[in-house]
Amino acid sequence: MTTAPAVPTPVIEQPPTDGPRTRQRRVPPARRVGRVLVVVALLLATAAFVYPFVWLLSASFKPRGDVFDNRLWPRTWTFQNYLDVWQTAPMATWLVNTVIVTVLAATTVTATSAMVAWGFAHFRFRGRNVLFGLVLATMMLPGAVTMVPTYLIWKQLGFVGTLVPLWGQNLFASAFYVFLLRQFFLALPRELFEAARLDGAGPWRVFTRIAVPLCRPALVLTLLFEVQAAWTDLMRPLIYLQDSSTFTVPRGLKALLDQFGFGGEWHWEIVVTASVITTLPMILLFFFGQKHFIQGIATTGSKG
Repeated sequence: MTTAPAVPTPVIEQPPTDGPRTRQRRVPPARRVGRVLVVVALLLATAAFVYPFVWLLSASFKPRGDVFDNRLWPRTWTFQNYLDVWQTAPMATWLVNTVIVTVLAATTVTATSAMVAWGFAHFRFRGRNVLFGLVLATMMLPGAVTMVPTYLIWKQLGFVGTLVPLWGQNLFASAFYVFLLRQFFLALPRELFEAARLDGAGPWRVFTRIAVPLCRPALVLTLLFEVQAAWTDLMRPLIYLQDSSTFTVPRGLKALLDQFGFGGEWHWEIVVTASVITTLPMILLFFFGQKHFIQGIATTGSKG
C-alpha cells in the first residue's frame, strides 16, 4: 500500500515589523521653505489686522494718563472706564436704537432684494435685460449725488429726526444684493420650478417654498453684509439725527469724540471704551456666523 506524498505548505512571508510598511514621501526643501514663508506672511498679516483692536482693548483698561503709552499690557489696570461710559453717555439707548435700525435694515433689504432678484432670474418678459442693466447702473452713482434729493424726500414725508430714514430706503432693495442673489437664482435648475407649477404651486409658493430654501447661504451672506453696513453707518445718522436720544452708536461715538476728544476735555479713555463696546457685537457676530459667511461666499462664487 503506497502513501501519497506530503504536500509542502506554502510559506507566507510576513512584512517586517521593525519599520513602516510604506515609505513616506519626502517633501523637497524648496517646498518646505515656501510653506514656512506662507505661514510667516499669514502671521504678519494677522498681527497687522488684530493689533489695532488689541491696542483699543488694552487702552480701555488704562487710566487717562496712560491711554497713549502704547503698552499692550496696561501698567495700571482700571475698570472704572466701563462704569463711567454708561454714566457719561446714554450708551444703552444708543445700542437699542442701533439694534432696531440694524434688524429692520437687514431684514427688509434681504427680503426685497431676494424678490427683485427672483423676478429677474425666473420670469421671462420683454426688456428684462435692459431693466436689469438700469438697476446695475444705479451702482455707478456716487452717494453724494442722491444725498440731497433723498433728504428732501424724507423731509417732505416728515421723517427727519427719526430712525426711519436709516432703514426705510432698504424697502426698495439694493442693486448689489439684487445682482448677487440673481446670479444664485440663475444657477438653480428650472425643472424644479416647472414640476412645482405642474403640481399647482403658484409663483409666490414656488419662491418661498423652493427658491428661498435653496439659496439660504446667499441670503445669510446678504443679511450679514447688511448687518455690518447698518451697524457701522455714520453718514445717514449725521444727516438725519439731531437729538441724542435718537442717536445710533456710530453717531454717539462721533458726539463723544467731539466732546471728550477734540472738545477740550480730553477724556480719551471714555472714547476708546465706548469704541470697544461698539466693536464687540460685530466680532461676536462674525465669530458665531463665520460658517454661514464663508459658506455663502463659496457657494455663491461657485454657482454664480
